[in-house]
Amino acid sequence: MPTRRPVAALAFAAGLVVIAGGVTGLLLTRHSTPAMRPAAVGVGAVPAPTGPIVAAFPAPTGPIVAVSQSAAPKPVAAPVSLTIPLIGVQTNLMTLGLEPDGELQVPPLNMVSVAGWYTGSPRPGAIGSSIIVGHIDGDAGNVEGVFFRLRQLSAGDKIYVKRSDGTLVEFRVTSVQQYPKDHFPTEAVYGPVPDPELRLITCGGAYDPATHHYVLNLVVYATEVS
Repeated sequence: MPTRRPVAALAFAAGLVVIAGGVTGLLLTRHSTPAMRPAAVGVGAVPAPTGPIVAAFPAPTGPIVAVSQSAAPKPVAAPVSLTIPLIGVQTNLMTLGLEPDGELQVPPLNMVSVAGWYTGSPRPGAIGSSIIVGHIDGDAGNVEGVFFRLRQLSAGDKIYVKRSDGTLVEFRVTSVQQYPKDHFPTEAVYGPVPDPELRLITCGGAYDPATHHYVLNLVVYATEVS
């Protein structure tokens, strides 16, 4: 990031991760988390994508009863792109898993303009908290990352995720929160929820040149619009 301005530090857990940035915009450290079910960025306004908006299946209530195969909800398709018109984000989504040591993979340093969906989280539009992460900057802060402007979002802003079957899911931001990386709210971010939700996570806050880390984590919380 050119001016080291405050942005939010990226925390992430695949059962173990908080992400905070420095020269690469991301740093992984271990965190205990609950079990989870398994293009380039523009600087100007991006028009909202077009396509069918797919409603979510509600969480079941009451006694569980047998249903016919035809009545069972179909699994949603995997996400392929993310659009946030207000802050000029339009990016393909790579898939992220776990490193051999159990830490979350992050987009490579030569792809800071691309966000990634963690495949250990629900697919966007499925019940649960779907996790998408991205760099805030790269090249020692001289290149803006895909989530450089994430802190500018506020409640009510729109987020769109396109899936591999061509369907489009619309989310609305409910809140934007910053947390010290040693007080990351694991349960709130990764824990179970009764409806389809989205978490966008990046790093930011003040940049500490001594440690080459950002000191905060920023999380955008969003809920699907049915």
